[in-house]
Amino acid sequence: MSLLDVQNLYVTFPTRNGPVDVVRGVSFNLGRERLGIVGESGSGKSQTGRAILGLTPPPGSARADQLSFEGTDLRNLTPKQWRKLRGKRMSMVMQDPKFSLNPVMAVGKQLMEVLRTHGAGRAAAKQAALEMLEAVQIRDPERVFRAYPHELSGGMGQRVMIAMMLVSQPDLLIADEPTSALDVTIQIEVLRILDRLVAERGMGLIFISHDLRLVSSFCDRVLVMYAGRVVEELKASELEQAKHPYTQGLINCLPDIDEDRHPLPVLDRDGAWAE
Repeated sequence: MSLLDVQNLYVTFPTRNGPVDVVRGVSFNLGRERLGIVGESGSGKSQTGRAILGLTPPPGSARADQLSFEGTDLRNLTPKQWRKLRGKRMSMVMQDPKFSLNPVMAVGKQLMEVLRTHGAGRAAAKQAALEMLEAVQIRDPERVFRAYPHELSGGMGQRVMIAMMLVSQPDLLIADEPTSALDVTIQIEVLRILDRLVAERGMGLIFISHDLRLVSSFCDRVLVMYAGRVVEELKASELEQAKHPYTQGLINCLPDIDEDRHPLPVLDRDGAWAE
């Protein structure tokens, strides 16, 4: 059985000119593997991830022919049922920690809240929070534990967000640009943590990113999205052999350190890609 089954997912937002579908007919299955989703800003990557966790912001709405997590239908869950799943078995690392962390609550309290909500004792929750802060390469976890979000740098805040989503060791993690604010050395350590959770615990990972090279080396499979649709699905190791002209265009626009490419190529678009 697949960990996650998504069939014909749509996410719709109202506008002055009528409803607009920002995710259109997305379908995929996720096993206990690393699935990358790539595409330009506005292609529907983040909204796909949010819809899976029931986090489509109002007045938007999400609908699907099938949306199930280990056999549980996610389409009509009550708020109480969502609270049992989110944070414990399903988590999402948001793109910008400035808008995801509570500015008036200490970092440690926010980390502990994840575990306390799902029944962990105070001492055990604190110990697990400190260990996870250390695991994401925070040198002084005790200080960061007591700090408030505004006292942290962008990269430090991103690591705290990753720690918060991983502290409960979920079965499904949706990571939306989780390493974009991190330097290369910390990025590698975070990817090692994610890789270990997939390999040792059998976690399913949806890795949303603009970095095609990172996705090709880290993920098992890749979905390429354009204008709300999946235009191509292929093995990550075969990304360089992509057939769709949009995917080929994204790859061709990557800078090459061994070549003098001035100006960089411009992606030529075809209206048929969005149909």
